[in-house]
Amino acid sequence: MKMESLLALIAGLGLFLYGMKLMSDGLEKAAGARLRSILEMCTKNQFVGMIVGILFTAVVQSSSATTVLVVSFVNAGLLNLMQATGVILGANIGTTVTAQLIAFNLSAVAPVFLMLGVCMVMFVKKPMIKRIGEVVLGFGMLFFGMSIMSGSMDSLRSSEQVMNIITSMDNPFLAVLVGFVITAIIQSSSATVGIVLVMASQGLIPLNICFYIILGCNMGSCVSALLASIGSKKTAKRAAWIHLLVNIIGSFVIFVILLFFENQIEEFIIAISGGKSQEIVNGVNQAIAREVANTHLIFKVFEVVICFPITKLIVKAATFIVPGEDKKVDSMQLEYITDHGSFQTTTAVPSAINEIVRMAQITFHNLGTALSGLLTRDENQISEVYVTENSINYLSREITNYLVSANQHSLPIDDRKVLASLFHVVNDIERIGDHAENVADFAKQAIDGNLYFSPEAVEEINKMSTAVQKLLSYSIEMFENKNREYLEEILKFENSIDDMERRFQKNHVVRLTKNSCSAETGMIFSDLLSNLERVADHGTNIAFSILDEDPEDV
Repeated sequence: MKMESLLALIAGLGLFLYGMKLMSDGLEKAAGARLRSILEMCTKNQFVGMIVGILFTAVVQSSSATTVLVVSFVNAGLLNLMQATGVILGANIGTTVTAQLIAFNLSAVAPVFLMLGVCMVMFVKKPMIKRIGEVVLGFGMLFFGMSIMSGSMDSLRSSEQVMNIITSMDNPFLAVLVGFVITAIIQSSSATVGIVLVMASQGLIPLNICFYIILGCNMGSCVSALLASIGSKKTAKRAAWIHLLVNIIGSFVIFVILLFFENQIEEFIIAISGGKSQEIVNGVNQAIAREVANTHLIFKVFEVVICFPITKLIVKAATFIVPGEDKKVDSMQLEYITDHGSFQTTTAVPSAINEIVRMAQITFHNLGTALSGLLTRDENQISEVYVTENSINYLSREITNYLVSANQHSLPIDDRKVLASLFHVVNDIERIGDHAENVADFAKQAIDGNLYFSPEAVEEINKMSTAVQKLLSYSIEMFENKNREYLEEILKFENSIDDMERRFQKNHVVRLTKNSCSAETGMIFSDLLSNLERVADHGTNIAFSILDEDPEDV
């Protein structure tokens, strides 16, 4: 084999793999947030989840990307294991679309896609068009790389050493191992099947050996999800194992069937693929290319048919493999944000939002504890406020660092638009935590000075704090679920709280003139009202953050 041919093969393979990645990444950046929303909404029913999994994977051209996203969703509590199983089954079928596209062999028009993609990426400023340009460019690279590989593989057949290596793969177990290892390394079963398709169409690999390599690809594609589950919750690890179990069970059943009916299956696939045609287009045997693509599709569909009725047993098996429950995460640890080194662009913003909601819940509870400690003069509650404030500061710092890290990655366009607002939300929650600490300071001051509020003042504090806490609960609900259902309620509460502060401050002055309370107690009361009013302002900011997404293109 000449060095020029080897270099051409390597170059073609590089373009093929990079084109596939560019296409997948471009689709995720352009529509990742919208696709993710569909995934969240349409997985209540397992069958619907499977359909969504098929469509989602067909669009992003990667079952690995889908299963990694599913693992992240399970880790965030957005999907349970049964729902995740449906999506995973669908992803297995959706991943076959890439091979079907490659089988069409569009190498002749690849230069057109390449030039069009380059123009869209280089000369158009709008981010969405740039992302679509990346998809088009990746599409062109994929087929251009395939064309280069096809041309370079002609010389492989004249190399005795290479042919000896390839013909040694007549052992089914070895072929399965080769498929598994290659897919585990490049982390894309679609890419491996594409390479096998090119080699088979050049007559380097017989169709029956392609069967076994594809089975190995099916299991090798699970490595990405297993890696993504490292450091995640046990439910996320179980989701990754479900993906592996589905492919192991399906591949094992197909392997056994092939041992007995390999010839019949080969004849069937040849028949449905157009027969033994010798049509050569751009150096590729079209019939064989379709045979490999159809094999991939049939095997995947058969796997789903086998596994769909026994999903409950598969979930139980995954629970058996990963037993027990997660240890409760304390407030000085992140729960939804994993290690920055395993950053997933598609799930970065949802993970951050979940962590922000958790921080908000801790902060709002701390405010309630501070107010209770103030009115009941409970020193244990007051001490608890200061301890929790340290946790809030820790969460604020870590979430902000994560958002900074996310900002340095190529996020889906819709996610990038909301990123700036998340920084503000974290700051608003942290400021609410500071106000809770101020309330604890007021409580200490009242206890140390033996100061008591009048019954009227206590009633007004209770009334205003109840309104503030109701506003906060609506605001975080609005922020978390991105709905405007409570928008009018929040505005009413905000106006009501502003009005309360004005009225209660006046009432306070009246009580001072009547000597109903001391000047020292009055100062605490006045400062408390001001703090509660500012808490309401921060809560309103949190709610309105979903309306203040940066509309400018970034």
